Amino acid sequence: MTTTPAPDPSPVRDEEEKKPDTAPAAPARRFWAVRRVPAALLAAVVLGGAGLLLYDVAAVRADHSAMAWRKEVADGLATRPLDSTWVLVGASLAAALGLWLLFLALTPGLRSVLPMRRDHPDVRAGLDRGAASLILRDRAMEVSGVQSAKVRVRRSKAAVRAVSHFRDLDEVRADLEHAIATGIDELGLARPPAPKVRVARPPRKG
Repeated sequence: MTTTPAPDPSPVRDEEEKKPDTAPAAPARRFWAVRRVPAALLAAVVLGGAGLLLYDVAAVRADHSAMAWRKEVADGLATRPLDSTWVLVGASLAAALGLWLLFLALTPGLRSVLPMRRDHPDVRAGLDRGAASLILRDRAMEVSGVQSAKVRVRRSKAAVRAVSHFRDLDEVRADLEHAIATGIDELGLARPPAPKVRVARPPRKG
């Protein structure tokens, strides 16, 4: 009687352990601003107006006369025509304020923080624009022929202005574009900005 040995599961287990984690990366979204100052101002205005109105209503219920400002507002709303200049100005200001508050509520804010790629779904990271500009500026200063450089990083564009005091400008521009593109890739941003490089000679003295 012959028996066949059972297959060793260790190779299969080793192959499963060697398989890379192919889970899709979580989408990187912009960071939302807390906006404490607008929220505090709006809450203070609403609270003050509601408290004053409730106080006046309670005073009227207690057989006291209403405040003069409420009488004037009520009389003005009852007698003033809708096409009056003050009514139109007040309505425009109220509409502008409402649109501004809606804009703050629907937009993330924190434009100075650039979201980075999310390699792990539980980790979010952001890079300040100033830090990104400083890193790319250091990259630009490493290029041969660059005397000075200014870098401004935005959401969709990285503007580089460099001054070259020797070498051909086209060669300096090509090396600078390569260095900036490499630096942008190493920043690990979720939406890498497009580089825009300008190179010029230093201004002549006298």
